[in-house]
Amino acid sequence: MTKPADIRVKSADELGALLIDLRKEQFNLRFQQATGQLEKTGRAVQVRRDIARVKTILAERLRAAAPKA
Repeated sequence: MTKPADIRVKSADELGALLIDLRKEQFNLRFQQATGQLEKTGRAVQVRRDIARVKTILAERLRAAAPKA
């Protein structure tokens, strides 16, 4: 599990790379689950939540950078 404080210190490029890695891991976990090879079933939930954390922080930064009308 990645903590939000650890995510916030990363740059936007690093967060983009982390998001890609997490999505690849999520795909692999789904594939393992479909074939019956998944041993750590809780890892899929952790990855999904980590993806949500990264996307939330990216959205916060985007909103903060946008000019207020």
